[in-house]
Amino acid sequence: MSTDGSAEDRLRFIKHKGHVIYMIDFSHCTAKEMLLLLDQIRMDIARHAPGSVITLADFSGAQVDRAVATKIKEVLVLDRPYVKKSAWLGTESLPHVFYENFKSFSQREIPTFKTREEAMDWLVEE
Repeated sequence: MSTDGSAEDRLRFIKHKGHVIYMIDFSHCTAKEMLLLLDQIRMDIARHAPGSVITLADFSGAQVDRAVATKIKEVLVLDRPYVKKSAWLGTESLPHVFYENFKSFSQREIPTFKTREEAMDWLVEE
């Protein structure tokens, strides 16, 4: 991984208002780092009960190329049975066409937020 953190730092469970959120921190990752993290994410999420995982992904300043976009689509589909709710941050750095493609391909609604706090509040509201 890069100098700014290992997979353990970038992929972790955090608590917010009594709920557990799987925090996926892609911020300022290179495409190569993202590919490695995506494999780990798929394994982490697949260990949980269906419909039980709440995820928050931060894409701020991340390098998403075609290979990464393809891998994200794959992971979104494979982890769909396990994920209860998802939110994304920092999608300004994602090409809009990729984001639309992710949603249609995975058949998931993935709202985007400006701040981590807003996203976490939305994720834990019933």
